[in-house]
Amino acid sequence: MANTLDEMNDPVMTEGREVNVIAKKIKVEKSKSAIALEVALWCLAIIPGVIYMVMKIKAANYFKQLEQKLQHDASQIDNYIEQRVMILQNAAKLLDKAIDLDKDTFTKVAMYRSGVSTDTERNEVSAKLDEISRSINVAFEKYPDLKAHGEIENAMQQNSYLQKEITAAREVYNDTVNTWNREIFEWPVKLMVAAKNGYETRIPFATSKEIKEQAKGVFF
Repeated sequence: MANTLDEMNDPVMTEGREVNVIAKKIKVEKSKSAIALEVALWCLAIIPGVIYMVMKIKAANYFKQLEQKLQHDASQIDNYIEQRVMILQNAAKLLDKAIDLDKDTFTKVAMYRSGVSTDTERNEVSAKLDEISRSINVAFEKYPDLKAHGEIENAMQQNSYLQKEITAAREVYNDTVNTWNREIFEWPVKLMVAAKNGYETRIPFATSKEIKEQAKGVFF
């Protein structure tokens, strides 16, 4: 039997293809087959019905625990973002002592110390911090002598480290989102519980359009 996909001979997309995260939530709805199964279990025998009820309770508890994990994973991202804000703020102050740094930088950094509450806001703040980080890096690179300044060098290294931690935390969060999105449609028990509670799919982290465009540029 031939392979379903043949990476050597099948048509390939030589022009490439851009992919994006779709910002759309899908609501779980009870399927007719799941409803029929539930009715049948209760009608045919009480024991299977009781077992099914226990399974639904376990599924409900599982989703509650998974939601708590989602909150924890999101909080981890926020913690790193908050630390990065403070590091960038310190870096901006240190640079300002040595060079004439754009005063608007201080205002922008301070804005993002107030925290975030939604995934959308979290993504927006993260993108803005990337912009500020780049502007500080540009200023830093324009004055090679500043690299001998230990505090500034340390601040820039911490900024780089925290960005890596944010990336890792996003990956953990996206893994949990993937688990949620997959299991709320798991037939029949989890799907029934998800539909009853009005659960929807969750949107994973997505980078900004600006970052995507920059990734296509020439860096060296």
